[in-house]
Parts: sequence; C-alpha cells; structure tokens
Amino acid sequence: MNKRQVLRLLALTGFGAAAGSALVACSENKPSFTAVDITGADYAKGFSLTDADGKQRTLADFKGKVVVMFFGYAQCPDVCPTTMTEMAQVKQQLGSDGDKLQVVFVTVDPERDTPEVMKAYMGAFDPAFVALIPTPEQLASVTKDYKVYYKKVEGKTPTSYSMDHSAASFIYDTEGRLRLYSRYGAGVPAMVSDLKLLLKSA
Repeated sequence: MNKRQVLRLLALTGFGAAAGSALVACSENKPSFTAVDITGADYAKGFSLTDADGKQRTLADFKGKVVVMFFGYAQCPDVCPTTMTEMAQVKQQLGSDGDKLQVVFVTVDPERDTPEVMKAYMGAFDPAFVALIPTPEQLASVTKDYKVYYKKVEGKTPTSYSMDHSAASFIYDTEGRLRLYSRYGAGVPAMVSDLKLLLKSA
C-alpha cells in the first residue's frame, strides 16, 4: 500500500480527522504564559525558612494559592520596591482572586533585615505579603537551590553596603508546583495574565 492509499484509508475511517482534532485540543489546552514556563524543573522545589514572626514556613503553608517568590532586601533602592509595588498592584487587579495570591519575599541581607525591619517593609506594600529571613547558612543553601545570585558590595561604612542580587520571581501554582520564571521588568499586565491562567487551570 502506497502513501496515497494510506492517507485515503485514514480519511475514510475518520482516523485522520480524529487525530487532527486531538492535536488541536492538546495545543489549545496548553496555557500561553508571558513568563518563562519552567514546569517540571528540577530546582527551586521548596523551602523551609523562618518568617518575620519567627514561624517556620514551607510551600505547603500556602497550598490553594499561587505563590510568587522573590529574593531581595529592604534597603534595595530600586528593583525590590518596584517589584513589591507591582505585586501589590497585581493583587488589586486580580479582584476577588487577589486573596489567592501569596507573595513571599526572601531577604538576601539577613544581617540588616531583622524581623522588625521586614514587618515594616512588607507592611508598606501589603501586610499579607510574607517575609522570610534565613540565617547566613540557610541563605547560602536556598540561593543555591534556586540558582539565585547575590553578593555583598561594600559601602563607605560597614553598614552602608548594598547587595547585588538576581531580580526574577519564581511562581508556583496552587498545588505548590514550580511553573514560571518571571524576569524583572515584565510588568503588571503580564503578571496578572499569567496568574489568571494558573488560577483558571487549578
């Protein structure tokens, strides 16, 4: 049987149409995210760190919510406050689904970012945002797990240093699975769109 006969047979049996429909259905069901889809990645699978209230936190604490996790520090002059301001706007624009978003901020400057500092910092954006404060040893471990870069940059005085750090966000779905990597500067509309897609598929 030649190729033409095979194709004709498939058409007559309806198999070709069915297969085509299946392919279309598969492509339609896959969400089209703005952020980088890293579903199934073998890193950044979770954490166990202390929050500003001294409570141990893990991803399991936020099951049922989409989690956006960011690494930064309170004295950051630009990237961190911009990101947190945008996340507050994202939560607002999600409307009734805003309570299904959990922002988690991991400080890369535990030396200065005390619980009191982090409570005030999160409160300036949204009191529901959670700040995690690792020990220096935990910080080295969690940033390695997440492939996050950070480095102390000395200032004019011992306490006026700054921190270079990665500026992307890690996004988990409502089941605690790592799904997206959102680069800094993507903007509020893109984040809102991606989170709506994750919530819709929950």
